[in-house]
Amino acid sequence: MPIIIRLDRVMADRKISLKELSEKVGVANVNLSKIKTGKISAIRFSTLEAICDVLDCQPGDILEYKKEEKE
Repeated sequence: MPIIIRLDRVMADRKISLKELSEKVGVANVNLSKIKTGKISAIRFSTLEAICDVLDCQPGDILEYKKEEKE
């Protein structure tokens, strides 16, 4: 998948646990875990906004696009 999720890196930089982020964002721990591991196909802008607000970051800090190489 060409979209890479860097939530784990941003969380580590901010020294915040998944449980703490879940409580502050208001999203279930299991759902944030799926986002963190990239096992999602979509994310609501309201969720992304809340994550960015809590982590004091930009969406581009969490999401990265990497073009797939053609074979």
